[in-house]
Amino acid sequence: MGEAQRGLLSVIERLKGSTEQEVRIVLLGLDNAGKTTLLKSLASEDVNTITPTQGFNIKSVASHGMKLNVWDIGGQRKIRPFWKKYLENTDLLIYVIDSADKKRFEETGLELSELIDEENLKGVPVLIFANKQDLATASAASEIAEGLNLHTYRDREWQIQACSAVSGEGVQDGMNWICNNIVNKKK
Repeated sequence: MGEAQRGLLSVIERLKGSTEQEVRIVLLGLDNAGKTTLLKSLASEDVNTITPTQGFNIKSVASHGMKLNVWDIGGQRKIRPFWKKYLENTDLLIYVIDSADKKRFEETGLELSELIDEENLKGVPVLIFANKQDLATASAASEIAEGLNLHTYRDREWQIQACSAVSGEGVQDGMNWICNNIVNKKK
């Protein structure tokens, strides 16, 4: 167990100890899909200085009277086998796709369907951000939904949301969906 993982476990323990309604969200997607930019956009931070995420970032975002603890985990191929370690007690999965990177749609689809089959994510709502809609070459969210066969997900709530993490467009709509879903689920 590396230093980072030990540190991670102590963070998890601390998060478990508080009383406010907390929501555990895991933010996944291939490298360069825009996960960290999205997270910084959610937290209203500067998005101009982002480098590839080597391990993970955690941010707590207050929204609709809830504290959303968002785990942004690197998407490089060598890191992906570790995604599974982060899935326990997840309330919601956010999966980010680079809508302009058509060459990787198949790869991102495979990773997503593997996640959907994970025991720890059974029935967990999933929000898919079709990111980088500001690029001229971006595919429409509806096209991506079809390509990913989202209509076959019958055991959970899901939503695909077109967005641009850089401009912030569509990000708040996704957050509203999350909050409405979590509120209803936790009642």
